[in-house]
Amino acid sequence: METVSAIALGIGLSASAGFRVFIPLLIAGIASHFGVLPLGESFEWMGSTPALICFGAAAVLEVLAYYIPFIDNLIDTIATPLSIVAGTLLMTSVFPAENEWMKWILGFIVGGGAAATIQSGSTITRLFSSKFTAGAGNPVVSTTEGVAATGFSILSLIIPIIVAILIVILIVFILRILYKKLIKRKKQYVQ
Repeated sequence: METVSAIALGIGLSASAGFRVFIPLLIAGIASHFGVLPLGESFEWMGSTPALICFGAAAVLEVLAYYIPFIDNLIDTIATPLSIVAGTLLMTSVFPAENEWMKWILGFIVGGGAAATIQSGSTITRLFSSKFTAGAGNPVVSTTEGVAATGFSILSLIIPIIVAILIVILIVFILRILYKKLIKRKKQYVQ
């Protein structure tokens, strides 16, 4: 059951990194600092005071930058690879495996994949918001993403299995939308 909970926790934290890169890192670091979240030995640095200061400053800058219309779309190009790195790091830090290679491979595939999928959905949502509202709706999207990143991160610490199930449902929903868009584009090119 410990392994299942750890995987669920990792999925929740990693997917949250798809909404905002640094909020889940900050929450995981704070939880580790106060002994709520046991991290692997090589990840204890995440709960250190210097790491918390860095995560906190980066989280504030990231949140503020997403409130600037059209700059937020540019930030998504940077946030996408960063979210994969953060998702991988978060998943790897909580997964209790002896084999380091296995930890990092699982961290990349599951954690990085969850973060990348959620980030893709966020990027598409922001692009539609920019297109249809000329950027005026983007602050609503940004607020929703910030709340989701914070909420899912905190809930992952409390009820990881339920959060993981919700995240998997969300990921399936996003993948279905992306698949439908690809099929629609493919039909347009064929005609």
